[in-house]
Amino acid sequence: MTGLPKEHMEQDGFVLPYGDHQNDGLVQVSFTLPVKDGPLGDEAARQVMRSMALKEPQVVESTPLGEGYTFFVGYGKLTRPVELAKLKVARPLWDKLEPQAIERTIRERLGREIVVVGAATGSDAHTVGLDAILNYKGFAGDHGLEAYSGFKVVNMGSQVPNEALVQRALEVKADAVLVSQVVTQGNVHLSNLTNLVELIEAEGFRDRVVLVAGGPRITHALAIELGYDAGFGPGTKPQDVASYLAQEVSKRKSLYSNRAF
Repeated sequence: MTGLPKEHMEQDGFVLPYGDHQNDGLVQVSFTLPVKDGPLGDEAARQVMRSMALKEPQVVESTPLGEGYTFFVGYGKLTRPVELAKLKVARPLWDKLEPQAIERTIRERLGREIVVVGAATGSDAHTVGLDAILNYKGFAGDHGLEAYSGFKVVNMGSQVPNEALVQRALEVKADAVLVSQVVTQGNVHLSNLTNLVELIEAEGFRDRVVLVAGGPRITHALAIELGYDAGFGPGTKPQDVASYLAQEVSKRKSLYSNRAF
């Protein structure tokens, strides 16, 4: 939808990026091209921005990144607004609780510890995010699940085969399984995430475990699409995950109250 008067866009539910003033559509972009730094490279960068539908593209910085590669920073204007009323958002269905409320929810609604097993699976060796959520220390002043009396945490670390994770979840009668995965640009790790779901379903306890995926490119919508119950991406804090698990596991209490695996 183009040509809509900017003064009417916000009140009609249409938005453009904010740069210098309301709805001017100004955005900053950055990218690397396999070209030498110079006039030809700058023009290639401007053409890339035009292909992004950016008007009035400007290259404001170009930095050589070794032979034949250049990093560009540019500005341009978007002219096609987004209509908010047409957006469909996969909204997480839980409320963020304070730590005391999390403990109270588990104690009053479940009456026992929530058993959580977490791992970075397959070839994934990145555990910073997983440890931040599970370990007592947490991050940014937000303690991990180990700090709560209502959680029993089993952190299996990195490069854990899906089969080993499933077996461990069965052994400890896990209420929740947390999978940390750095999905590459080629999406090669998505098959590993779906394989875990298939293994849990094959063992017959999918309906009795809360399955959560997390990572820098994980979204709630992607996790749902892959068969998980929830997805947590960048910016997630331990309190977010603790709040979700306290409410979701309690809600499913009737499904596996005997925890007969």
